Amino acid sequence: MSRELTPLEAAFELEDLAKKIAEHDRAYYQNDSPTISDAEYDALRRRNETVEKLFPDLIRPNSPSRRVGAAPAVGFGKVRHAVPMLSLGNAFSDEDVAEFMVRVRRFLKLGEDDPLEVTAEPKIDGLSVSLRYENGRFIRGATRGDGSVGEDITENLKTIGDIPQTLKGEAPAVLEVRGEAYMGKDDFKKLNESQERTFANPRNAAAGSLRQLDPTVTAKRPLRFIAYAHGELSEPPAETQYDFIQRLIAWGFPANPAKVCSDLNDCLNYYRDTEEMRSRLAYDIDGIVYKVNRIDWQQRLGQASRSPRWAIAHKFPAEKATTVLNAITVQVGRTGIMTPVAELAPVTVGGVVVSRATLHNEDYIRDKDIRVGDAVIIHRAGDVIPRVEAVVKDKDHEQRAVYQFPDKCPQCNSPARRKEGEAAWRCTGGMACPAQAVERLRHFVSRGAFDLEGLGAKHIEAFWQDGLIKTPADIFRLRQKEVEIRGREGWGDKSADNLFAAIEQRRVISPERFIYALGIPQVGQATARLLAKHYGSLDNWQAAMDKAKDRASEAFADLINIDGIGESMAGDILAFFGEPHNQEVLNDLKQLVSVDNFVAPDDTGSPITGKTVVFTGSLETMSRGEAKARAESLGAKVAGSVSKKTDFVVVGADSGSKAEKAAELGVTILTESEWLELIDRSK
Repeated sequence: MSRELTPLEAAFELEDLAKKIAEHDRAYYQNDSPTISDAEYDALRRRNETVEKLFPDLIRPNSPSRRVGAAPAVGFGKVRHAVPMLSLGNAFSDEDVAEFMVRVRRFLKLGEDDPLEVTAEPKIDGLSVSLRYENGRFIRGATRGDGSVGEDITENLKTIGDIPQTLKGEAPAVLEVRGEAYMGKDDFKKLNESQERTFANPRNAAAGSLRQLDPTVTAKRPLRFIAYAHGELSEPPAETQYDFIQRLIAWGFPANPAKVCSDLNDCLNYYRDTEEMRSRLAYDIDGIVYKVNRIDWQQRLGQASRSPRWAIAHKFPAEKATTVLNAITVQVGRTGIMTPVAELAPVTVGGVVVSRATLHNEDYIRDKDIRVGDAVIIHRAGDVIPRVEAVVKDKDHEQRAVYQFPDKCPQCNSPARRKEGEAAWRCTGGMACPAQAVERLRHFVSRGAFDLEGLGAKHIEAFWQDGLIKTPADIFRLRQKEVEIRGREGWGDKSADNLFAAIEQRRVISPERFIYALGIPQVGQATARLLAKHYGSLDNWQAAMDKAKDRASEAFADLINIDGIGESMAGDILAFFGEPHNQEVLNDLKQLVSVDNFVAPDDTGSPITGKTVVFTGSLETMSRGEAKARAESLGAKVAGSVSKKTDFVVVGADSGSKAEKAAELGVTILTESEWLELIDRSK
């Protein structure tokens, strides 16, 4: 793939993938109505991870690899998880599992001969929930939501017989149990036979049943529960994952039978044995979950942006099918990128109907010699799902017309251009192009940005078409058009009141949400938070970016010194500020919206909160990744190079030029033992 993609193409593709996956997250987690299969969804994430590995400097802050789920839906109370409910990373091959084991060993600095036990258990396909117990009594239950905040579904969970209301025996004073609510295959079949509305699969049935506003409806549904992990604990209940599962069973929870595997072969044998008996199980599973067995190692490994480092889901393979390519259409994205889409004769692949597939770009179509009317092989796993894997060339293939990529935008008829060295065609219409304007506005009100409930994608498009909004700031002027909005078809007083109330609530917003909402290429939610944390306020960031236009300036050096922001990302940020139209949008918004200063987590007691730390050389007691993760968890900023703003440089063996520069600048230099002693004060 590295020969197929330039860095610019990769950046555009990552942006498109982030948008698509966010839409599917909302459909799956909020609406319980996924529009693609699990395998297709996993493959989109797989493609994202593949591109990110080849172009690590292009990892977006709003990358799906750094995000979990979707925001809680309207209608339920919100519950903030004391410990985030993370989503698992995925493995799709034996090699992926082997890489996971290598990463764990590297992070923990284990030798090849050092023992590394992992547990293996089936991954049930249901709805993840968290149950909170205090002094042995069930107090509250919630969905995963976006990983930080979920929906309060306590009353609905109380209707599930598998969930104990009071725990057996002794338990920690505070115990959060994580698990899966699901519906068995036979129960699912009976439910669908007994009602007019049918569900597509047991997972949808379980999710839809649990998120009923009336608990009496949930009580009539044959839901089950299985426990597999914990959240907040007042005291550690076990030393290993396997022992914790036994404690769950003793407390009265049903739990998956976990097998302890001593090496990679044990894991893969368990995977293949389970895959063979998968069809005979009473419930749906879509893979195997491996977890590092030692809980103290789990705690050391911690988490990446959206998933724990100590666990991974080994997914079962998807399938292939052959169908006919009826047409090729072109979609226009927020940045003007024109993406070809295969319109297929609907075909069932593994129980899921597939009718569309992304074709990436002009070169992809040409290299595979894809022509309208061809029989094509669709694969629902791999780099992209669904994707056209190959053409089944028949005797008429050469008679079919070679596809010509359009040189005009299908939305606004503006000229389309493909720059030399790039694979993507781009509409030149800018904000005059309805596709780009609408997509940018949709992004502005999306979950990670202003999160404006009541102003969904269809409303944005309709308001734009009718001239009610043209720029993001126009959203905050909608009250001036109240009479017109209340008179629109489908808009009653209640929906209008809700919209205006949501807009007023968002007139004060955090800087990370505001920065993300601007839609700067490569700046997703994680990068937006990095920028907000580093600069502290919107005004400080703006002023610094103005100075950073001079790439020889200290301000530019400070920008690219932020760990996770390279020159490519910095270039996109500065390009945004260099566009007069963007400056107008930004200044207009500042007249209507108040942007708070960044609020750092409460790390009281940590001597490194707010400090900038640089690590250099080889550390003895922990890996570089573990050291960075620990520093950030205590409120520090981790930088990639030394400057006058650096507070501490932690030196290991073979520290090199960074230690020398620290000495020149008078920056405090710490040995590894001194560093450990310093952060040990945080305990």
